[in-house]
Amino acid sequence: MSWAKREICGLWRALREVQSLCSFCDHRPLSPAAMTKYIVVSGGVVSGIGKGVIASSTGLLLKTTGLKVTAIKIDPYMNIDAGTMRPQEHGEVYVLNDGGEVDLDLGNYERYLNVTLSRDNNITTGKIYREVIEKERRGDYLGKTVQIVPHVTTAIQDWIERVSKIPVDETGEEPDVCIVELGGTVGDIESAPFVEAMRQFQFRVGHENFALIHVSLVPDMHGEQKTKPTQTTVHALRGLGLLPDLIACRLIVQKPLEPATKAKISMFCHVAPEQVVGVHDVSSVYHVPLLLQSQGIIQYLQKRLNLASIKITPQMQERGRSLELRWRELTKRQERLLDDVTIALVGKYTDMQDSYMSVVKSLEHSAFRCNRKLKLKWVDASDLEPEAQHTNPAKYHDAWRAVVSAHGILVPGGFGVRGSEGMMLAIKWAREQKIPFLGICFGFQLAVVEWARNVCGMAGATSAEFDPSTSEPIIVFMPEVSKTHMGGTMRLGLRPTVFEEGSEAWSKVRKLYGGAGKIWERHRHRYEVNPALIDRFTQSGLRFVGKDERGERMQVLELPDHPYFVGFQAHPEFCTRPLNPSPPFLGLIAAASGQQVLDEQLEIQLKSFKPPHPEGSMVDEASLRSDEPRPAGEEVILRSEQ
Repeated sequence: MSWAKREICGLWRALREVQSLCSFCDHRPLSPAAMTKYIVVSGGVVSGIGKGVIASSTGLLLKTTGLKVTAIKIDPYMNIDAGTMRPQEHGEVYVLNDGGEVDLDLGNYERYLNVTLSRDNNITTGKIYREVIEKERRGDYLGKTVQIVPHVTTAIQDWIERVSKIPVDETGEEPDVCIVELGGTVGDIESAPFVEAMRQFQFRVGHENFALIHVSLVPDMHGEQKTKPTQTTVHALRGLGLLPDLIACRLIVQKPLEPATKAKISMFCHVAPEQVVGVHDVSSVYHVPLLLQSQGIIQYLQKRLNLASIKITPQMQERGRSLELRWRELTKRQERLLDDVTIALVGKYTDMQDSYMSVVKSLEHSAFRCNRKLKLKWVDASDLEPEAQHTNPAKYHDAWRAVVSAHGILVPGGFGVRGSEGMMLAIKWAREQKIPFLGICFGFQLAVVEWARNVCGMAGATSAEFDPSTSEPIIVFMPEVSKTHMGGTMRLGLRPTVFEEGSEAWSKVRKLYGGAGKIWERHRHRYEVNPALIDRFTQSGLRFVGKDERGERMQVLELPDHPYFVGFQAHPEFCTRPLNPSPPFLGLIAAASGQQVLDEQLEIQLKSFKPPHPEGSMVDEASLRSDEPRPAGEEVILRSEQ
């Protein structure tokens, strides 16, 4: 072999070794044309200390500068999604336009950032492992031994990079910044692959495009702020190869982070003082963005990520300034509220209030609009039932006192027979006493059952969910839904509702939607009103003012001769925004505040209501069911109905 050939062969072997090393470490820089900025939010010491709110607040502040922002939530559990989890254990199951059942933090992102996310914006260990195993079965790894590193960690990075490019706002353009919230706590076994993926990802995208915010608990013990837990978690994070750019110190008291505490954390965690921010308890979570802004977080991120290199149009800058002004006005108005409005929330999962996160946010946003201070009374539906009068009379009387003293009654979603009789008793009270009422999903169905029993005289009326063999099934199982699989098999996602002709003259709920003839809301249910009984209910005075496009599925009910008695088969709470409250909830709060307030809000909505959905998503149901090609790893929308 000649000298030249030997040199060429040697260079070739060296190149192959470098390629192999790069493949293992996956330190692949992005092309200059696609330099998205990534901000990872991790947590230490304990979970549930507000990473989601801090991540959402950071994204909101970036939007006020005119940037386009998206968000991704990483949940290290093995479930494919949150759809089969108990609300008391994991909190609310949040539903997206595409039918994705995801973590409630995605609701925070959509509300704060005013964006529309997809199921792929929620990454779980189950989704990643499923994708890697499917690739292995197809032979995509070409006979290699499939390992956590590099194959699982690379799959995580590929997923984040792909989803971060998807437009999520009204501009239809690729986002400038992607917020990535790493669920759980640093040091957990289940989150280790994700932490390692982020360690690799910082080299893959480059130092100028990757920043890390680490949220840590700073306990206040008898007035002394302790820094040792934060020192320990930052030390563990650095040992895993990640260096925090900002340390958000979470204090579970209303006392701000002291300068001495800040200086100590700066010294022992190897960061500058301006890289330590305090997040203490405030009167409302809507103040958190302003709290972070006052500590210079945006100025630091602008310098750290070179955000000045991103071209922002004058239109986007003006939109950002308008957002900041409206958000400040929202928080100021909230502090000046004098009049109260009391709502009784009669539910099944009241022991875990996060189970109704979006419902509560919808009520808060509506109360802000009506200039009222919300007083929410949590009522366990089981405590309203006659049996409770004997087993626990104190709870029984307290529950009924809360219901009869409320200005409005709300019965939210749920599953199963427990508490259903108590809910129907509350619905009966609201209907007969002319108390404003809103029923959501399960509450909508129970309002129909209550009407069948007490107005139509159907004494045995019930739901097939409670008694499959009942002779008077008011609520029945939908024919297209699977009876064998629980996860992802309900009627899910954004669906249209068509208002009946002539309803614009009298329907309050239609006016709340700006008088539109067709609206879109997100659904999550297996059961529906029995189509065979619709004529009987209608003749007795129960008006189903909104139906599906075929006119076969009942989706909105309303009583014309009641101050406000409305039921929705959908979950309108999933589309509420702080500056654009959900119309049915706005109607409940306004009606509970008085007829004059309701009339004012109806007039405002008729003039200014704008749906929170992207234009391209408000299409007919047949289009929503269409099976279009999707990228590898992305789940099929509404797969149970295709």
